[in-house]
Amino acid sequence: MENFESFSLKSEYNSMLNPIKKLEYGKIIKKLSDSLPSLWSKKYKEFSHRLSDICIINHKTFDYIFDDVQSDNEDFNNTTLRYESRIVAVYGKSDPQKRKRDDGRLKGWLGKTEKIFGISWDKGHFIANSIGGVIDGVEINAFPQNRSLNRGWSDQGKVYRKMEDYCFNNPGIFCFSRPIYFDESFRPSLLEYGLLKFDNSFWIEIFDNR
Repeated sequence: MENFESFSLKSEYNSMLNPIKKLEYGKIIKKLSDSLPSLWSKKYKEFSHRLSDICIINHKTFDYIFDDVQSDNEDFNNTTLRYESRIVAVYGKSDPQKRKRDDGRLKGWLGKTEKIFGISWDKGHFIANSIGGVIDGVEINAFPQNRSLNRGWSDQGKVYRKMEDYCFNNPGIFCFSRPIYFDESFRPSLLEYGLLKFDNSFWIEIFDNR
């Protein structure tokens, strides 16, 4: 399996955390929430040639950093390319939900999954419905996700599910999802998923979504 650790920002996260890790958990979250968006946006722009229009959309306990591209851009070779609007990162506090998944809305998003994306893909959530992520009204939380990863079938998928379960079982945990793109589409190639445990230590993994 390929090593994607070079795409992770673990060292930057720890550099942010070390000076503040003795503070109360809520104060750490506040400081991270003030600093991380600019780091994520900077790194995102380094990977892309697009003229980004980045905004932050709040829904309940999560903030969605979104690159809202509505037209063609010209790349450095003066070639017109189609850039798709997409998430830069999502972050916030887990808010476990008892409501049913909004599957009806998800099924209608873009059309039938296998027809639009292929048999190896699901319509995934950057932030799981179970911890406060939704689709209804916040369709930017949806993305094409590798089926084995999303459903916990692969070794990586089991770890991914374990992290989501940790957020569900620990209400108020700070967590984030940062997609990494190798092209200009809205389908991530990698996913960096992280959370801050209540002992003020990070748990961060990077997953292959190809």
